[in-house]
Amino acid sequence: MPDPSSPSPTEAVGPYVLVADDDATSRCFLGNALQQLGARVALSPDGGTALDRARAEAFDLLLLDCRMPDIGAVTVLKQLRGDTHALSTCTPAVASSAELDAGAQRRLLESGFHAVLLKPCTLSDLQGILALVAVNGQQLPLLDDKLALNASGTPAVVQALRKLFRQELFHLYEELDALSSDTAVLETRLHKLRSSCGFCGATSLAEHIVSLQHHLKLAHRGAMLPLADFRQSLLQTIDALDAQ
Repeated sequence: MPDPSSPSPTEAVGPYVLVADDDATSRCFLGNALQQLGARVALSPDGGTALDRARAEAFDLLLLDCRMPDIGAVTVLKQLRGDTHALSTCTPAVASSAELDAGAQRRLLESGFHAVLLKPCTLSDLQGILALVAVNGQQLPLLDDKLALNASGTPAVVQALRKLFRQELFHLYEELDALSSDTAVLETRLHKLRSSCGFCGATSLAEHIVSLQHHLKLAHRGAMLPLADFRQSLLQTIDALDAQ
C-alpha cells in the first residue's frame, strides 16, 4: 500500500487528519482508508511524535491509539489541551483501540475525546468519524430568521413556535443523561427535534442532530459520539432564544 504520510500539495484539500498508532498494519489501513474518503493524512508511529506534530501543525482531526508504548491517547490529549500555543490544541480528537468495554469508552469521552473508534473498523465507521470535522468546522447561525420565516410564514408564527421550541430544548437538556442510556428513545426524540429546528431556523443545532444520529447508528460498529458537543449546542440555542 502507498504511504499516505506525506500528501502532495496537489492532492484533494479535504480535512487534515493525524493518525497515531504503533501498529504498522492499523496505521497503514487507517491512513489509506481516510485518504479514500477525501482526507489528507499524517501518520505517527507513537504518542510522542504525534504530540510534537499536533503542537506544530493545525490538524482538523486527531485519531489517537489508546495503548501506544510511550504515551497513549489520554496523555497526548491532556498535554495538548494544556498547551495554549499548540496549533491543534482545540482540534476534535478520537480515541482508537482494539478492545474497550463500555466503562472504558465512557471514561475516554469524559476525558475530552469526541468519539471512540473500535478496531477493526470499516470505511463507514471512518466516514462517521470525519463527520466530526464537518460539525466543528461549520459556522452556522444559531437562529436563521430568514429560514424560519420561509418555513413558518409570518414573524408572529415564528415567535410562537420558538417559545414552544425553547421549552422542548430545555426539557431535552434536563433528560439528556437518562436518554443517553436508551438510544432508541433518544433517536426518536432527535428525529422530532430536527423538524422543530427547521420550523424555527435552528441551523447549527440541526447539524449537531444529524451528526449525533449518524454516530448513534454506527455505535454497534464502535463509533461513539459523546453528548458534550450536542449538550453545548442545546445550551447555545436556548441562550439565543432567550436573547430575542
